[in-house]
Amino acid sequence: MNGEPARWTREHLAALAGDAATTAPVIGLPAPPRVLPDDDIWDLWPIQEEDGSTSVVRGSELWMALSAPALGHPEERHDRARLRLLAKDGDNWTDLGHAFADGVSPGSREWSGSAVRRPDGTVSVFYTAAGRRGEARPTFAQSVVEARARLVTDGGRILLDQAAEHTEVLRSDGVTYLPADEVEGGPGRIKAFRDPGWFRDPADGREYLLVAASVAASAGADHAFMGAVALAAATPDGWSLRPPLLVADGVNHEIERPHIVAHGSSYYLFFCTHRHSFHPPGSAPTGLYGFVAPSLTGPYTPLNGSGLVLRNPAEEPDQAYAWVVLPDLEVVGFVNYRSTGGTDPWQAEAAEARAAFGGTIAPVLELTLHGSATSLVVPVSTGAGR
Repeated sequence: MNGEPARWTREHLAALAGDAATTAPVIGLPAPPRVLPDDDIWDLWPIQEEDGSTSVVRGSELWMALSAPALGHPEERHDRARLRLLAKDGDNWTDLGHAFADGVSPGSREWSGSAVRRPDGTVSVFYTAAGRRGEARPTFAQSVVEARARLVTDGGRILLDQAAEHTEVLRSDGVTYLPADEVEGGPGRIKAFRDPGWFRDPADGREYLLVAASVAASAGADHAFMGAVALAAATPDGWSLRPPLLVADGVNHEIERPHIVAHGSSYYLFFCTHRHSFHPPGSAPTGLYGFVAPSLTGPYTPLNGSGLVLRNPAEEPDQAYAWVVLPDLEVVGFVNYRSTGGTDPWQAEAAEARAAFGGTIAPVLELTLHGSATSLVVPVSTGAGR
């Protein structure tokens, strides 16, 4: 195990070039159709088999997403977020409802994660418990929870067993990884310990979780901009935290949705982040970023020299977010905000922000990978689905 994580630095960001190979096309009008007419969805991920492929049950792929009623300011959705189960057949999506019953999570709401179907047919859903169950107001404590659920049928629909047990399996240790709470300035500046991404390493057969985390500042770095990708390994006694794979050394405070794609003989570490999460804000675009290594534990080097894999177009800098790269190199995200021509849309008044918000699946994109170089190819589709 390498002792030192890779460092994402200002020198890397200085090499950033937003050319056609790394720039998504503008999502045109009409907007992609809403998958759920009355609910926003965001942060999608497939239920995967242990080899990384997407689970197919009775001819339909099984996916999960975050959801909340499409009411009020879109940023308020994070305070109401629930896990949603979806079935996908071609370009058609079917809503299977909330993944789990009300009040079973140890948190006050459910944030992003990943899911894997086990050989016995059960599904391990790893997700973020945000806040604490029963709290009077939403707080920002975060921990990783596993819900081990059977697949059941109800009127011909495939569902997850609502009675599944939810167990906290991982939290920040307060030493290597800072506690996830609201100390550092509240929403938008909170420390992170969330978005668990499951991965089985083909080299050793072991299970790992990647977690969006925060670490203490190195000498000379800004302590508020130390986002990191934590690693945890499965052991007979549970999950054991390991040193981070990557640290944004003073340049970014919120690395989100980290995940690994094994391609050829290389390990591709992908994550996303917003333009306002950089130091200084706006010094790099909202996008999908990544590093590559010969093994899970490194050494990692930035893709395309800077780490940038996919950015939103300059004229629509916030049009999509929360991308996940599938083993076949298709890239799935959600429609975020269209430009309002003035104030950043997430800071606009509720009605203006709601009119600009997508809250559905973005057009699917596709990557090519050649060592440490990536390129975006033509979209697979122009609407929701792939």
